[in-house]
Amino acid sequence: MNLLTIIGLGAGDLDQLSIGTYRKLKTAEMIVARTDQHPVIEELRAEGLQIDSFDAIYEKNDGFEQVYEEIAERLVALAKEQPVTYAVPGHPLVAERTVQLLIEKERAGLVQLDIAGGNSFLDPIFGALRIDPIEGFQLLDGTDMGRDDVQMTQHVLIGQVYDAFVASEVKLSLMEKYAFDHPVTIVTAAGSSLEKLRTVPLFELDRETEIDNLTTIYVPPVLEQEERLKEWSTFREIIAALRAPDGCPWDREQTHESLKRYLIEEAHELLEAIDQQDDEGVIEELGDVLLQVFLHAQIGEDNGYFAMEDVLQSIGEKMIRRHPHVFGDRDVANSDEVLQNWQEIKQTEKPQVDSLLDGQERHSSSLLTSFNFQKAAAKVGFDWPDIEGAFDKFEEEWQEFKVEVENGTKESQTDELGDVFFTLVNLARFLKLSPEEAMAHANAKFKRRFSFVEQSVKDGKGVFSAYPLDELEAFWQQAKGREKK
Repeated sequence: MNLLTIIGLGAGDLDQLSIGTYRKLKTAEMIVARTDQHPVIEELRAEGLQIDSFDAIYEKNDGFEQVYEEIAERLVALAKEQPVTYAVPGHPLVAERTVQLLIEKERAGLVQLDIAGGNSFLDPIFGALRIDPIEGFQLLDGTDMGRDDVQMTQHVLIGQVYDAFVASEVKLSLMEKYAFDHPVTIVTAAGSSLEKLRTVPLFELDRETEIDNLTTIYVPPVLEQEERLKEWSTFREIIAALRAPDGCPWDREQTHESLKRYLIEEAHELLEAIDQQDDEGVIEELGDVLLQVFLHAQIGEDNGYFAMEDVLQSIGEKMIRRHPHVFGDRDVANSDEVLQNWQEIKQTEKPQVDSLLDGQERHSSSLLTSFNFQKAAAKVGFDWPDIEGAFDKFEEEWQEFKVEVENGTKESQTDELGDVFFTLVNLARFLKLSPEEAMAHANAKFKRRFSFVEQSVKDGKGVFSAYPLDELEAFWQQAKGREKK
């Protein structure tokens, strides 16, 4: 097995190469460069060195990963025939995917490598930008980055920005977090005689024509909290500040118990926004629900019991565990099988209980408790065979309630009314409807229509007592008619 030597060409021209690196290139039997697009290649050829390149592979493949994989395969094949020197821009172990693929092949025993080093582009970049990396920086691959990779409080360097297309993709990812006019600096050939820095607003990044394989994009950190509100960590800082000793007195007083009613209220307001197909409302109400989640997590952290990381780990593990058809090797044919798997896995996670109804109570909602009780009982066959039985039971309970209304006590009437509600929940279960959502919808509808009646009274005689019931009913019907239109 012949040796495959990997040499880094640095970030600039020939003057940046060390004497040792230069000598290795001058004495190499066969040199293949990942790309011709580097000033050192041109200068070495001018000195008489024969250098091939893999530029043609870029032309025939649609994605960079296919390019890198084919280059690695070609190099392994070449090394079987003779010693090969592979020249890459920068340092072989900094932002060089082909080298990582070759290292994987070396571990598999397919090739023998000698990584000879080279100058990384990072040192001249730091010098050109006058930044200290100890402040915190990220190095990202422009061909494979997304908004969640970026940390806005750090210096962000984006390499592999070869052309306007990659620059456009980078711009779109950054604009999901940064302001459209956030300054970004395009650094070309850092540390060489051709070094050039251009600072442009983010939205103009892909309009620059001078972008090549020696280009690095620099995004300066965002220090103002109000300008990085799209980061999770910023919201966490806000909640921590509210709960801090010098924070908001109301937020500091809250407990898990005191916040319970707010979580229910915000959930109902979210459902209302969804029903109204109000996208802006959904955004706002989702934020209010998220606020409750973060407040509970911060209370847990303040009390020393748990933190948001524990919440994330718990739900992440659960989603992976209960979706083996996505994260494992189990196959499913449809959503029914997904639900069946979910319930089977869930049963293995929960401790054995004395009753099927244990743990089904929802103290915040008697409707949901009823729904859960009936669903649990139905799983073991304690259920009507079809919805007709549920309708018959409703009629039976309704008649019993009417009898108690005429002759019974408040206690017996309450008891029979509960039975009526219980059968209505059962009907909702058969129809795969949410009784809680239905009730919330009814409440919202009543509020909407009654508000119209109130406004009609104000616009008319001014007070409710001035109207007989039939006229108030007419206002109500008008409200219904407006909704239908």
